[in-house]
Amino acid sequence: MEQNERLCLNCSKKLKGRLDKKFCDDNCRNSYNNIQNSDKNNFVRNINNVLRKNRRILEELLPETERTISVPRQKLNEKGFDFQHFTNQLQTQKGVYCFCYEYGYLLKEGDWILLVKRKEAGV
Repeated sequence: MEQNERLCLNCSKKLKGRLDKKFCDDNCRNSYNNIQNSDKNNFVRNINNVLRKNRRILEELLPETERTISVPRQKLNEKGFDFQHFTNQLQTQKGVYCFCYEYGYLLKEGDWILLVKRKEAGV
């Protein structure tokens, strides 16, 4: 192999062209980067899937005509809601609201949960 010979980082084919070129084509570049980031991407993808599912459940249970509604915790559990994952929290005098994007919930006494939809600014 020549001293200046450069090889594709993905498939090891000989590279031609620019001196800073690392891959022979876009497919090799994409494949290489997908392999490098697969663990991180899977973790993020799984968390995002849980958050989207939680949001979808909250949206489904809160009628468009209502801004708040109380539902039994069991209803969320039956739909597969994951209380461990949310996008942010808001502390108020009533308690801590957990949000999945614009939809949120407040744990109440007696296994009841208050569902809310955030206004443009604030709850």
